[in-house]
Amino acid sequence: MIPNPQLTMPPARRLLSQNQREDTTGVSEVLGVIMMLAMVVSIMGGVWVFLNPYISDFEDNTNWNAANGIADRLEDRVDVAADSPEGTGIRHNLGMRTSMLQGLSNLEIWKISADTTPFENVDITDQTASSFTVDSVNSTASKVSIQYDSGINQFNIDQNTGLVNHNLQLTDWYIITVYNDNDEPIHKEVKYTISGLRIITSLGNGEHEIILVNNARIEHFADSAWEISKFPSVEFDQLATGGVRLSIVLTNIEVNGNLGSANQLGIDIISAGSLNPFTGECFNIRFSLTNSVAPVITPQYDEQWLSEYTLNRASGTLESFIGLVPYERASGADGITVTSNEQPIFFDVAINKVVVER
Repeated sequence: MIPNPQLTMPPARRLLSQNQREDTTGVSEVLGVIMMLAMVVSIMGGVWVFLNPYISDFEDNTNWNAANGIADRLEDRVDVAADSPEGTGIRHNLGMRTSMLQGLSNLEIWKISADTTPFENVDITDQTASSFTVDSVNSTASKVSIQYDSGINQFNIDQNTGLVNHNLQLTDWYIITVYNDNDEPIHKEVKYTISGLRIITSLGNGEHEIILVNNARIEHFADSAWEISKFPSVEFDQLATGGVRLSIVLTNIEVNGNLGSANQLGIDIISAGSLNPFTGECFNIRFSLTNSVAPVITPQYDEQWLSEYTLNRASGTLESFIGLVPYERASGADGITVTSNEQPIFFDVAINKVVVER
C-alpha cells in the first residue's frame, strides 16, 4: 500500500500548500472581475463613440429649432407693435436657455425717391454732408423742406447752381420735399437707416446666427454661407381697376440697453410711431438699399426683386413687361424703378419704428 503524501507530509508544509491553493483561487477571481469591468467599459466606450455624433446632432437640431421658434415669435410681436399706436406695445417672455439676443445698429440704408407730379423730373445729388444740389428738368424747383429727427427746416434753392446749404446733422433718417413756386410738392426723397436684432445660438460646430432686419430673416451657420429665408416687404401688384401699385414697408428695431440671455427673458416691444412719406400716384420712382450684414445680401435682394425682369429679358418680351426694372445697370446696383406702360403707378411707403427693451 502506497502512503498518502499529504498524510506523510509535515504539518507545516501541508498548511503552506493549502494557503497557496487559496491564494491562487483568490487571484483568479480578482482577475475575472477586472476583465469583466474592462469589457463593460470598452463596450460602453464604443457605444458612446458610435452614438456621440448622433446625440450632438440631435442637440444641435433641438437648439436650432428653439432659435427659429424665438425668431418666429419676435417677428410676430414686432409686427403687432409696429401696427399699434405710438407709445403702446406688448410684453413678451422668451425662453433663451441656449441662445442670446442682441441689438444690431445700422444694418441697412434705404434711399427712396419719386416725383409727385407728371410735369417734372427732379434729381437730388449729395455734395457734402451739409449740402446737396437739386436738378429739375423744367426748372420749377424753388425750395426744399428737410424733415429729420430734430424737426423740419426749409431752405431756398440757388436758382443758378441748384445748390442747397442746410448745415444740419442728418444722421439716421431724413425726408427732403422739393416745392415749386406755388408751394406745391413736386418731389420727395427719403433716406432711412434700419437696425435689427440678432439671435446667437451655440452649436457643436460653432455659433448659429439669425438676423432679423426690416421684416427679413438672414441665417448663418459657422461652416456655411449666409442664407436669406425671408425678404424685406416690397410688393408689386397690378390693380383690377387699372394701374399698378408698389408698396414698401420698412421696420426699424431699436434696442435700449442690453438684452442678453436668460431662461425666461422678459422684453417690452413698443411702437415709436410711423411715417408715410409716399401715398398715392407717383412718377419716376427709384429705390435702393445697402445691407451691411454680409456683402452677398444686397445682390441677392436685387436678384429677387428683378427676377421677373430677368426672365422677360431672356425671353425678349421686355417691351410689354410691367413691373420692377433696374434703374441703370441690369444688376440693380444703381437702384430699382418701375415700368408700367403708361399706366398710373400708385406708390405707398410706410416706415415703422419699434423699440425693444428689458
